[in-house]
Amino acid sequence: MAKFELKLPKMGESVAEATLTSWLKEVGDTIEADEAVLEIATDKVDSEVPSEVDGVLVEKLFEIDDVIQVGQTIAIIETDSDVASDTAPAAVEETPAAEKAVAAVEKTVTVAKDTVATPVISSEDRFYSPLVKNMAKEEGIAQEELDTISGTGKDGRVTKNDMLAYIESRDTQKQAPTTVAPQKATTPAPKVATSPVSVNGGDEIIEMTRMGKLIAHHMVASVQTSAHVQSFIEADVTNIWNWRKKVKDTFEKREGEKLTFTPIFMEAVAKAIRDFPMINISVDGDRIIKRKNINLGMAAALPDGNLIVPVIKNADQLNLVGMTKAVNDLAGRSREGKLKPDDTQGGTYTVTNVGTFGSIMGTPIINQPQVAILALGAIRKVPAVIETPDGDFIGIRMKMFLSHSYDHRVVNGALGGQFVKRVAEYLEAWDMNREI
Repeated sequence: MAKFELKLPKMGESVAEATLTSWLKEVGDTIEADEAVLEIATDKVDSEVPSEVDGVLVEKLFEIDDVIQVGQTIAIIETDSDVASDTAPAAVEETPAAEKAVAAVEKTVTVAKDTVATPVISSEDRFYSPLVKNMAKEEGIAQEELDTISGTGKDGRVTKNDMLAYIESRDTQKQAPTTVAPQKATTPAPKVATSPVSVNGGDEIIEMTRMGKLIAHHMVASVQTSAHVQSFIEADVTNIWNWRKKVKDTFEKREGEKLTFTPIFMEAVAKAIRDFPMINISVDGDRIIKRKNINLGMAAALPDGNLIVPVIKNADQLNLVGMTKAVNDLAGRSREGKLKPDDTQGGTYTVTNVGTFGSIMGTPIINQPQVAILALGAIRKVPAVIETPDGDFIGIRMKMFLSHSYDHRVVNGALGGQFVKRVAEYLEAWDMNREI
């Protein structure tokens, strides 16, 4: 028998840790290679951690809601093969007597923890995850205040739930009237703008999912950060509609991929960004960061109905076939809940297709730290004025609205309007004789 250490794998360039959300296997369960053992979550996406070997789970080293660093051992798997980790933890190799001694010590420590209040640890020694730091920054919580928050995670670490509970209690305290000293009130206390939500016997209370809470937090933070303005333009996509209808079957037979409208639109957006690179920026305080790569975020549906934004890296370097494969791959893995953390990192501009739900236009919220987002409306058959050398006449055309939301702190109306107009121009100039 050999002992194999199941470690938290590298999940992306900027992902250094993850939170354990659930164990899919229990101690004593048989595990096959590539079978999922546990689920983890970063601030972007949920993922499963599979086993690399066949064996039996003999030990769990972390509990639910613990924060795990990349490379740390999560569990021990006993396997019949000779494959074993280079360094097995000492606890696994200890004798039964030693194990009993360690268990006794751990029990004593646990009792001590239960009877003694957790001290406030200084910011120099206390660990905070990137998610907790971001939440503190967005809520305006200074380091001194953060150090006072009691943590329920491993070694007293502050978890996301600790932060949400603290923020909620802090907001409640802010709304509550403050009594300084007994004195006559000269003016009535100001009324709170929002009324408490009443619940009657017929109402159903539904707990928000972890992802839902994160999305809600990010949306509010984005509106508070960026000065949102919108520009709208209507594009005639009749040529694209007819061209796709003509080539889609041939394309699918040749490439094994369905040709949707999304990769065509993404190609036009990538071209427009090359023409207007100051749309491809981020804001860092008083500095503007001009992005070198054009990484297009693509809003996609998750199994629970929420939306996530996987990223097509270097989108301007892809031809239509490559763009189609990238779009279909990310959309498919989003629906199946199989996105990796790295799939959602590094976006510089986002596109969302509100037309999928029948909307003709929308006013999307910017995906921070980006400065703009484009909403694609539904394609509709409408009467339109068609100009010809022989005069104007009314005809039936396929049209759609493009809704461009941008951060008015750094993107003025001229740039925001010119950019979305250029996207429309690329779509309307589509060549009906284009080869695939």
